[in-house]
Amino acid sequence: MKTMIGPHLTSSKGFMNIIKEATSINANTFQFFTRNPRGTKAKALDLKDIEQFKKEWRQRGNLPFVAHAPYTYNLSSSKEDLRDLALRLMDDDLKRLDIIGCPYYNFHPGSHTGQGFEIAIEEIASALNILLEKNTGSKVIILLETMAGKGTEVGRTFEQLKEIRAKVEHKDKIGILLDTCHIYDAGYDIKNNLDSVLDSFNSILGLENLKAIHLNDSLNQLSSHKDRHAKLGEGNIGIKAIENIVTHPLLKELPFLLETPNDLEGYKNEIKLVREFTQ
Repeated sequence: MKTMIGPHLTSSKGFMNIIKEATSINANTFQFFTRNPRGTKAKALDLKDIEQFKKEWRQRGNLPFVAHAPYTYNLSSSKEDLRDLALRLMDDDLKRLDIIGCPYYNFHPGSHTGQGFEIAIEEIASALNILLEKNTGSKVIILLETMAGKGTEVGRTFEQLKEIRAKVEHKDKIGILLDTCHIYDAGYDIKNNLDSVLDSFNSILGLENLKAIHLNDSLNQLSSHKDRHAKLGEGNIGIKAIENIVTHPLLKELPFLLETPNDLEGYKNEIKLVREFTQ
């Protein structure tokens, strides 16, 4: 199967425009924000555009793509009103994604903002249980993203993500998205010990639960606990490690989403590079 790779694209001009942009750079998957990434506002859905998109996307193979929740959501905030806001918006997002036909909904688990990881994990799982119980008919799988561990971020270790997932009742609706920059910054050496990291992931979370990958290089060193993405081959992970990731037998059939600091032309070049590795 041809490698699934594409960048983060804006849905502000509609989903048919996403197909147009994806086609122009040889992408066969993509990621988009459900609403303003730094806020809460969501543009009204254009149902005609969505129906055209769904028809066209099916004709192109109906490959999986990913919706990304805004960075502002925090299910583990120490402030109850912020937790409630995130839950309410995620509920709305899920309903919108079912209309769009998007299979995956990725979000940053949150930051404990001083109350500690144990309480935060309980709050995230509790919110997900409420969300999934309210949306039992949804076909969307929610993805917990691996995080770099800056500040009070939750999800910096595979064990933390396992704890969240263990407390969720509808486990079939909870998957994992692996971000290469994040886990490198978190201390997982995918540059020199990729097989060992994947073995650890499998023993703790199960590779069957890994649904997608954010393919990014890192401006920072291993275990820096920062979150600064770099273009492929221009960071500390390096191009050889990127090649090993996209060609690895356990990863190569997953969707790879680029979140590198690029414009369309830059994404086109990175997609070309990855396709050369995987031909």
